[in-house]
Amino acid sequence: MTVKYFCMVMRINIDCNGCYRKVKRTLLEMPELESHFLEKKQTRVIVCGSFIPQDVAIKIKKKTNRRVEILDIQDLSENNAENIEEQKPSTSPQKPIERNMFGLIETKREMPALNHRVQYTTNCHF
Repeated sequence: MTVKYFCMVMRINIDCNGCYRKVKRTLLEMPELESHFLEKKQTRVIVCGSFIPQDVAIKIKKKTNRRVEILDIQDLSENNAENIEEQKPSTSPQKPIERNMFGLIETKREMPALNHRVQYTTNCHF
C-alpha cells in the first residue's frame, strides 16, 4: 500500500490569541503533519503531510474544542500527479507552475480595465 500525501484546507474558528495558540500547539503535536500554515484573519488552516484528512480534522476538533470545517483536500501523492498529467493533453505551451511552500499554486494576473499595469498574486486551490 502506498503512502498518500495530502494537502488540506480547513476553516477553524480562531477568535482570540488563546485559540490561535491552542490550534498551533495541537498542530505541532501531530507527527503525521509535515507542514502547517495558519491564517488568523481568514480563520483558515492549511496542513500537508501523510495522513487521513477526516481523522486529522476530528483530532483537531477534539483537542481544541473548536468547530472545524474542511474546505478542500488535495491528493498530492505521486500516482495521482502522474494520472492528472496523462489526462491533460498539452495543446498550447504551458507556463511553469509556481508553488509556494505549502504546495498551493500562485498565479499572477493583470487587471485589463486599468490604463496602467498592476499585478497581484492570488492563491489558487485546485
